[in-house]
Amino acid sequence: MQLVIDIGNTRVKAALFEQKELKHFFVYSNTTEFLQSEILEKYTIENCILVSVIDSIESFIETLKKKTHVLIYSTLTPTPLKNLYQTIDTLGGDRLIGAVAGNFLYPHQHVLVIDTGTCIKYNFVNNRNEFIGGAISPGIKMRFQALNAFTARLPFLKIEESYNLLIGRNSNENILTGVEMGAVAEVDGFIEQYSSLFPDLKVILTGGDSDFFENRLKRSIFADPLLILRGLNIVLDYNLTRRQ
Repeated sequence: MQLVIDIGNTRVKAALFEQKELKHFFVYSNTTEFLQSEILEKYTIENCILVSVIDSIESFIETLKKKTHVLIYSTLTPTPLKNLYQTIDTLGGDRLIGAVAGNFLYPHQHVLVIDTGTCIKYNFVNNRNEFIGGAISPGIKMRFQALNAFTARLPFLKIEESYNLLIGRNSNENILTGVEMGAVAEVDGFIEQYSSLFPDLKVILTGGDSDFFENRLKRSIFADPLLILRGLNIVLDYNLTRRQ
């Protein structure tokens, strides 16, 4: 089996693959919880790939290396895509990995991968299999936090999956409308503008809030919450093949 690990700002996600098939999926609060799960002892893992948006995980990596071969993903790691991003050293690894997975699903087509997590990230690949870039904006939770942190009286609210009022009738509803409906309007707007430039555009939605957005967006899209993990497995396979 192959182990892929995505260490994000709020969670550690991991999956076990046999070739291209995802066999097991796990979510942990942090790397300590991952190690306590004994996943490394329970399964026979031949290779591992890891991507992290946080620093100070050296001891975690050393523990992994005692159990299996580990590829630490960076923006310099070879991928099937040509990376045309102008500041590669500031590019989040998960963005390019999502683009790799999108390109794998729709090769030689214009693809927009929208990752709705801590931030909402728009990652565009053209029909020449080139990653260009896209956009980054605050995710839903971050928007709620910002309203609370930078004002004197607005409360910190949490996402309400069923909320759909355009006109809020009280302060809490005004916040929910502004954050939730505003985020949906943003994503819809980006999709519309990309589609006007690339009429054959394929749109893929992923990330922790993808379920919230999936049924609210105007355009029918393909949603895969585990797209980044699938992309990691593709990158691992690609690098293993290059070594042969």
